[in-house]
Amino acid sequence: MKKIILLGYMGCGKSTIAQKLSGIIETPYIDLDDYIEKKVKMSIKEIFETHGEIHFRKLEHTYFVELLNSPDEIIVGLGGGTPCYANNHELLIGNGITSIYLKASIDTLFNRLVINKSKRPLIADKNDEEMKEFIAKHLFDRSYYYNHAQHKVNVDGKSVEETVNDILNLLA
Repeated sequence: MKKIILLGYMGCGKSTIAQKLSGIIETPYIDLDDYIEKKVKMSIKEIFETHGEIHFRKLEHTYFVELLNSPDEIIVGLGGGTPCYANNHELLIGNGITSIYLKASIDTLFNRLVINKSKRPLIADKNDEEMKEFIAKHLFDRSYYYNHAQHKVNVDGKSVEETVNDILNLLA
């Protein structure tokens, strides 16, 4: 096991699950967005506002490849859109890579995201109905890319511990 890649829609639990998994298997966790922010010394929001989404997606691809090529065993949490750009979905399969799609239903995502929606620029200004529709459309658009992951773990109705156990069983 060299690289474990966790992917899925915002709110599926990538960061929380990765942190818990990291502690159990004693493998460092790197959030790709945090990694980009440290490298370019700007927040994701600032990158979008200053240079636009295309520039951000190029940075995202560059730093994703950098992490994949690092000699370290790591867990990488991707941004929700990462697999959908720059053929990143093709990087989810390869030697020493285990990619896991944390699959969540629209209702699960809505219920998790509505709580902290002000911290999510893509949905901050949407009412409940608009938000549900936005999630449904986005999930539909992105599912092709997400489904390139080698494994799918359903997170609906599961605790963090149950989801981590499902992942540990995959890795065994």
